[in-house]
Amino acid sequence: MIRMKTKISIPKASIAIFLILLSFIIGCTINEQSQSNSENKVSAPIETKLLRHIVLFKFKENADPAAITKVEEAFVALPGKVTEVRDFEWGLNNSSEGLNKGMTHCFTVTFNSEQDRAVYLPHPDHLAFVELLDDVLDDLVVVDYWTK
Repeated sequence: MIRMKTKISIPKASIAIFLILLSFIIGCTINEQSQSNSENKVSAPIETKLLRHIVLFKFKENADPAAITKVEEAFVALPGKVTEVRDFEWGLNNSSEGLNKGMTHCFTVTFNSEQDRAVYLPHPDHLAFVELLDDVLDDLVVVDYWTK
């Protein structure tokens, strides 16, 4: 008995299409299983509320620019001195609406809790900072709120 070897010729393009379709089918199957597993899990949404302490400054018209810079630098240094401060940012008014009522500086101090704010307000470094304001500050606004 003579065995004949037959060679089957499959174009390379057909093989490539087959592999792409196979990958697609496997991917869809894995995705469906993943969605099915995730639907069975009950997970509560992560909700992190933060307490924002907003401070707006209006400096006296005759305030020395060097004194204003000293206030800015002192405020920026507070987060490094009071560990309860979670985050801090500040900037100069840039609104074109003209509704700032002379407030030129905005500082945002973020806390995790009211207890952290309660430590910050009477903190010796915060009180020393407040003393710098006596000679240069004309007015200020403070608003605290919980983020939603």
